[in-house]
Amino acid sequence: MDTNTAILLTMIIPAAAAAGNLLLRNHANLRDWMTLSAAVATFSCVLVILSNVGSSTTTAYELFEVFPGLSIAFNVEPLGLMFAIIASGLWILTHIYGVGYMRGNKEEHHARFFASFSLAISAVMGLAFSSNMFTLFLFYEIITLSTYPLVTHKGTPEALRGGRTYLGILMGTSIALLLVGIVWTYTATGTLDFTQGGILQGHISGWMVPVMLGLYAFGIGKAALMPFHRWLPAAMVAPTPVSALLHAVAVVKAGVFTMLKVGIYIFGIDFLAETGASEWLMWLAAYSIIAASIVAMTKDNLKARLAYSTISQLSYITLGMALATSMGALGGGVHIAMHAMGKITLFMCAGVIYVVTHKTNVSQMNGLGRKMPIVYISFLVAALSIIGLPPLGGSVSKHLLLVGAADTGQQIMYWVLMLSSVLNIVYLLTIVGRGFFATSDDLQAGEAIKVPLLLWVPPALTAAGCVVLFFYGHGLEQFLMPIVGAAH
Repeated sequence: MDTNTAILLTMIIPAAAAAGNLLLRNHANLRDWMTLSAAVATFSCVLVILSNVGSSTTTAYELFEVFPGLSIAFNVEPLGLMFAIIASGLWILTHIYGVGYMRGNKEEHHARFFASFSLAISAVMGLAFSSNMFTLFLFYEIITLSTYPLVTHKGTPEALRGGRTYLGILMGTSIALLLVGIVWTYTATGTLDFTQGGILQGHISGWMVPVMLGLYAFGIGKAALMPFHRWLPAAMVAPTPVSALLHAVAVVKAGVFTMLKVGIYIFGIDFLAETGASEWLMWLAAYSIIAASIVAMTKDNLKARLAYSTISQLSYITLGMALATSMGALGGGVHIAMHAMGKITLFMCAGVIYVVTHKTNVSQMNGLGRKMPIVYISFLVAALSIIGLPPLGGSVSKHLLLVGAADTGQQIMYWVLMLSSVLNIVYLLTIVGRGFFATSDDLQAGEAIKVPLLLWVPPALTAAGCVVLFFYGHGLEQFLMPIVGAAH
């Protein structure tokens, strides 16, 4: 299969699965097997692209021209290919988990749920393979619109309020800020193509550079940079499979992926370093890392705690770009993969706890680790990866970010990352400690709580993935080297 055909199929197959879910709404087993098959087929197409291209960058494949110089076009480059591998691969596990969750929790409207889920994956694939900012913006908006029904799935007043916050912030920032930045870029340069080294140097200068960066940074609301972060905690009203993939991987990672693409291919790392235009963003990212961690420590609701943890961890990636060093950008890219594997595990474990015990607050979870050890061990492994301890994947990306911070001479950024790890320990390991060592009058001594197979296997596998990524972390760093113009 040629690469361009495979790119199109990564979008067409999930979109077809969305339609298939609606057509098979009354045939639950057939519908779920069809969606699983689509997920496997999509992942297979991405692997074909990897086999064909490796870490090379392909020429743009123009689907059609919208305006002179503005086309819907796709290509492959290492950062986008890595993102596509993560999202499509984890779709398989999350679908299996989602079936177990939706049935175990007796949720309604399964067909609509999995249709929206599949459509969102289709948009993520389009975003990952976009060859210009115009194409990326269109798929960025489709991701927002396709995930709104997932956030409001339960139809409760709380879900509808969360959905309004979600849609209002993400659409508001992208239209009022991001679109303005894109139009300004096109006016200044005559192109929106992603180009090695950036396209803005020689076209804007002085005060315009940090101002334009501000339009992009705040316009990319999915990156959850403070103060435009409230949509993410609000979206936690969604069923946990949504939180697991779309808010631990696809939606939030679409934001920081876009942030990296803008920094590397629109501004250019060297241009940012020469102008110092990203220094303010570096400080804001550092503030978001610490502030969100402190808020996470105050949250008793487990999903809310994990949501603020995500806000903090996303700012690691923004900080990596804002450092304007090759190592910082590489660290941000690697952290997309490492954080995705760890955080999806944590959210899945939170969903398992809710389905089998209906407990949502950390203070209610004393002793549960002894009743469901596999779930809590999976949570522990993922938490240690988020903290950045070897031999787990999170230690690789955190090391690269620490080196990137050291390269800038900004020692305070180094210590921000170290302090963040300490705060991670406080708000994550206390959950595990309560589970294994605290006692509860609500739990009877004796047999473990029975957890359905479809619920415990996926987080166990992603927890194992955190270990595997540690040993392949250097290979992933080498794979991403071309995005900063470095040879293998």
